Amino acid sequence: MRYGATILDAEGLRLSAEEKTFFAEANPFGFILFARNIESADQTRALCDDLRAAVGRDCLITIDQEGGRVQRLRPPLARQWRPALDHATAAGQGANRAMYLRARLIADELRGLGIDSNCAPLADVAGPDTHAFLQNRCYGTDLTTVVTRARATAEGLLDGGVVPVVKHIPGHGRASLDSHKDLPRITAPLADLAGEDFAAFAALNHLPMGMTAHLVYDALDTQPATLSARVMQMIRSDIGFDGLIMSDDISMKALSGTPQDIARDTLAAGCDVVLFCNAPLDERRAVAAVAGEMTDAAQARAERAEAARRNPAPLDIPAAEAELSALMGGQVYG
Repeated sequence: MRYGATILDAEGLRLSAEEKTFFAEANPFGFILFARNIESADQTRALCDDLRAAVGRDCLITIDQEGGRVQRLRPPLARQWRPALDHATAAGQGANRAMYLRARLIADELRGLGIDSNCAPLADVAGPDTHAFLQNRCYGTDLTTVVTRARATAEGLLDGGVVPVVKHIPGHGRASLDSHKDLPRITAPLADLAGEDFAAFAALNHLPMGMTAHLVYDALDTQPATLSARVMQMIRSDIGFDGLIMSDDISMKALSGTPQDIARDTLAAGCDVVLFCNAPLDERRAVAAVAGEMTDAAQARAERAEAARRNPAPLDIPAAEAELSALMGGQVYG
């Protein structure tokens, strides 16, 4: 079955009859959940069942559950995590293990609700000019630290049966603007980008999925990365990433134009699948119609991403929580 080249969202806590019909026709690769879609454990599981029933298969359902400011699940459905950089800093020399345990516990929370993907880890390298919206969501301020912590996070998610989506490829750390509201421009020389920002993703190029960055790299193109064939080719060739590449949400203000035009340009540039969120049903229909079905290459990557789901390894939750607390001197939760 050929998938639609979209990842879509639902308006509310359960699917409307119109949404069920639309999703059955569009057959998106998968779905993403937001806080507005989550009320209780039973309701969230029922919504996930509805989404999968609409497309007639065990599709991936993802979420932004980084921890800290960006986490859609909160108490009592999930632990209230500290921002990633604060979490890792508190753990000191035990940061890699602390990031693994955090991700493993997050995976357990997600799987319990029917969610089997997470838009994490971040491989963006934070710097002095990184915008506040991203700064403490990053895992560190140097290449080696970011890579080791991101790898630990990815393994924690995978061991818990959750497919990681590494972001924001090929690197968002130098952005001094919030791409939800503006289009950042990165003026750093290509050698600097290749040696740090892009290198972080090259070290993680084995991961099954990645999400693009909505920013312009002046050294490569005048177009935002999501819409740039040159950047997408660089991700495939120089970074060596052959996982499924999904766009960041194309409704973000960093991109200009109609959703249909942006979707068309995103796929033409080389993204495998378009993420489109927070829009009325008629706009979702229009984007799905423009996106159409996945290419052969995208379909193959999509199937590999689905196959990356593992049966969760056994987890002694009290022991994991106790170990994490010991690593962090009790400063685990936000």
